[in-house]
Amino acid sequence: MELNLSIPALLFPAISLTMLAYNARYLAIAALIRELHKRYQNQSSSPVKKQIKQLRKRLGIIKAMQAMAIVSFLLAVITMFLIYIEKSIWANIFFGISLIALIVSLTLSFIEVQLSTQALEIQLNDMDD
Repeated sequence: MELNLSIPALLFPAISLTMLAYNARYLAIAALIRELHKRYQNQSSSPVKKQIKQLRKRLGIIKAMQAMAIVSFLLAVITMFLIYIEKSIWANIFFGISLIALIVSLTLSFIEVQLSTQALEIQLNDMDD
């Protein structure tokens, strides 16, 4: 397959939208942490401690998914430059690595969504008691 400038350029909107979604998740988690901090100061109950533990894990995953999305975006730009200077072998290599970085980012996103669901279960279980 012949790699041309339009192929890596197709990743730009996808990666940009992905990064916006990741940033929204980060902001939602940050707001939740601030709320939990207030609750924790008033009462250090077991459900609050479990939520804090989950949030730490989720923050780490969100940080990694954002980093991988940025790496993917950067590699797509480098791919375009390599195509421009007619280094097609290197362009193919960098584009492949860019796709792998995007796959890792999306996989981490899937894991984070699973953890988010578990965090909601903690909330629901707390309300059952």
